[in-house]
Amino acid sequence: MATATPEETDASIFQINKRDDGIAVVTINVPGKSHNILNRALMDAARQCLDDLETEEQLNGVVFMSSKPGSFIAGADVEMLHACNTAEEATELARSGQAFFDRIASFRVPVVAAINGSCLGGGLEFALACRGRVCTNSESTALGVPEVMLGLLPGSGGTQRLPRRAGIQSALDMALTGKQVTPGKAKRIGLVDDVVPEPILEDAAVRLTRKLQGRKSGNERRRSWMELLLETNPIGRRVVFDQARKQAQSKTRGNYPALPRIIECIETGMSQGMEKGLELEAKRFGELAMTPQARQLMNIYFATTAMKKDPGSDDASAQPRGVRRVAVLGAGLMGAGIAFVTTNKAGLPVRLKDIAVEGLNKGMRHVNDQLRERVKRGRMTAFEAEVQRNRVTPTVEYTGFTSVDVAIEAVFEDLDLKHRMVQDVEANAGDQTIFASNTSSIPITHIAQGARRPHNVIGMHYFSPVEKMPLLEVIATEQTHPEVIATTVDMGRRQGKTVIVVKDGAGFYVNRILAPYINEACHMLSEGVAIDRIDETLLDFGFPVGPFALLDEVGLDVTAKVAPILHEAFGERMRPVPAADAMLEDGRYGKKSQKGFYQYGGKKKKGKKEVDRSVYSLLKVDPSAEAPESDIIDRTVLMMVNEAARCWDEGVIRTLRDGDIGAVYGIGFPPFRGGPFRYMDELGLPEIVQRLKEHQGRHGQRFAPAPILERMAASGEQFHQK
Repeated sequence: MATATPEETDASIFQINKRDDGIAVVTINVPGKSHNILNRALMDAARQCLDDLETEEQLNGVVFMSSKPGSFIAGADVEMLHACNTAEEATELARSGQAFFDRIASFRVPVVAAINGSCLGGGLEFALACRGRVCTNSESTALGVPEVMLGLLPGSGGTQRLPRRAGIQSALDMALTGKQVTPGKAKRIGLVDDVVPEPILEDAAVRLTRKLQGRKSGNERRRSWMELLLETNPIGRRVVFDQARKQAQSKTRGNYPALPRIIECIETGMSQGMEKGLELEAKRFGELAMTPQARQLMNIYFATTAMKKDPGSDDASAQPRGVRRVAVLGAGLMGAGIAFVTTNKAGLPVRLKDIAVEGLNKGMRHVNDQLRERVKRGRMTAFEAEVQRNRVTPTVEYTGFTSVDVAIEAVFEDLDLKHRMVQDVEANAGDQTIFASNTSSIPITHIAQGARRPHNVIGMHYFSPVEKMPLLEVIATEQTHPEVIATTVDMGRRQGKTVIVVKDGAGFYVNRILAPYINEACHMLSEGVAIDRIDETLLDFGFPVGPFALLDEVGLDVTAKVAPILHEAFGERMRPVPAADAMLEDGRYGKKSQKGFYQYGGKKKKGKKEVDRSVYSLLKVDPSAEAPESDIIDRTVLMMVNEAARCWDEGVIRTLRDGDIGAVYGIGFPPFRGGPFRYMDELGLPEIVQRLKEHQGRHGQRFAPAPILERMAASGEQFHQK
């Protein structure tokens, strides 16, 4: 094999190795980055690389691959887009990308993408412009167009090439949800031509390049009879696009303008041709980039990225300890979920302890179910699942705890029980073992009072279901050692979590701001506002579930244990509404008991959830009170953001970033609104204070504005600097 060094290209990004058979293997490596990203430097170097390849004599094909482990191209540089000040600037960025990928698509010899790792956004658009694609079967390999998560659409040809390659329905599913597809699914829908083990990726790509020589297009994708029926004629296509619009409206309630624009671009391209589709794609991309939704979603992206580098401790010298073994106390849904993410994401062995064999069996069954589901979806092999399953070992004793580095308790919210847990761990584990409590409300300082080594005690508050909820609240006390904080934060990230570190106190941050929101919804119910009226209004505002549906999901018994703790700590503004007691006395715990605010089991109708109207007679409420949407939103959301402001003033959260991310990832605060603090900035603090005072006059002292809001409103300040 002959090797040639690039002449005019930027050797730090692209390296061209021309083989004896005339196929050039081009390796991508953006220096100083863990992932290859489509920034200006890469695009300029790529254009130069193509210029050089154009002049190569006896060139028979080109293979693009990455030298970065786990990353082909992870997408475009969001900062480059965020720097655009007008829709025209963003449109020009899209046109520039389209022109470059058009050049790849029409290159004089076959171009093949050899994909290992993340191939997302502009990275997938790059691959789609190639004549062929091969990917590895690695667990890190994922293909997708997640631009919708930033309030955008794939703007460099993605809305045009994706449906032509994978079919209209698969393209809509990927582009409207931001879903990443696995290698197996990518092959099934025709997104890639082949899936191979990582060691033979280059050889497989070269073979495909040879196969495509002399062809003007790539391999034809086999279409199902349903696809032929729906996608290849105007009437069928209209049905597909009309259904997509209905589903998008139903799921997002019109809060995300990117979705109808994606559908419009794909439909235009498929009905009027690719040239018209690309023209509209670039225009809509520019318009979307300037929307408030996209700007706030980009803020969330930047905040999340910055959090990955935050050690969590203000002590710069604190370094995380090595964690090799973890124990979980309590094999209920929370404990089993923690055990699962520890083995599945962090790859660590877990000692799962419970007091009863029956509990352990349920916990292990939960872990097994999660692994089986991932095998079924093609996210791992049966062998990999077995390896992970074997890393979780059940026990009713404290055997094996001497080598545990972190013990996480997930038992009932009972302080005496948690004291026994910490004492048992200290008696059976090493002096350096970290004791982490998954309590949702009890101050960690109170739990640490039962410990001989309180500097090793910390809170790790997961959210249910652990496998799906992205947030982890780490709670440090004044005695918690900085090294313990750093270790816990690092382990949480290994478990796949977005981690915020908060100050100890009742309810910590997330539950503290959630409680007044839920409580106010219950106040309105007691005044005669219908359950579904409240829930539907807050769904329209942008929450993923309404407050009463959330209560049913979490369990009214759980919230009933948290409420008195918050009431004791914060007084009248957190006084629980008596309705909760009546619900519990009637056995209405929510979904877990198949009896709550909504109907479950045999009573449940297909489709939309129905309110269990017997709740109204139980609570002696006539649900006929009129309530404007604006009043419902103000009374619930303002209570939440007012409490968030108090948390910031009291130092409960370390940064405003953590306050916004904690609310978005922990309780589903609408991400397109940016989080509580960006929402208050957008609305204006004087407006927030005025509305709170109006409600204070009508509904009582619980609406009194936080002192920090009154100070900042009077001085013309805002939380985030623009």
